[in-house]
Amino acid sequence: MLDIIPWRRKREISKLRDEIDDVFDKLMRSFGTGLSDVFAGEGEIWPSVDVLEDKKKVIVKAEIPGMDPSDFDISISNNVLTIKGEKKQEKEEKDKNFYMMERQYGSFVRNIQLPVEVNEEKVEASYKNGVLKIVIPKKKETRENKIKVKVK
Repeated sequence: MLDIIPWRRKREISKLRDEIDDVFDKLMRSFGTGLSDVFAGEGEIWPSVDVLEDKKKVIVKAEIPGMDPSDFDISISNNVLTIKGEKKQEKEEKDKNFYMMERQYGSFVRNIQLPVEVNEEKVEASYKNGVLKIVIPKKKETRENKIKVKVK
């Protein structure tokens, strides 16, 4: 049916659709709870991470305050670092009316593609002041075989 509509009408319909999308985006953002991300199919990315690299190692820092180190599950497979965990909500306070509640609770999984080949055997992890620090040594570089091209 749209094939018989003149070009200018297609453009108007597209413009209307964009305006409606903008209205819904603003509405969802006004909730302030991440609902717009869920509806957009993006999901909230938590915990926040930094990935650093130097000559000998890759360092991943994840900001996860309020957790116990035993609540983390860290693994590396095919050069992908996986951090899993669950932040449990503190005991329920009876007869309290919350004015605002912004702290995040629940389980999370972060998969991070590492920038280089790493030695999965010698990974070290520490947790201090709400920051999980994972130090992953790089694999020793393999020597490249240089091949000279002969010109005939």
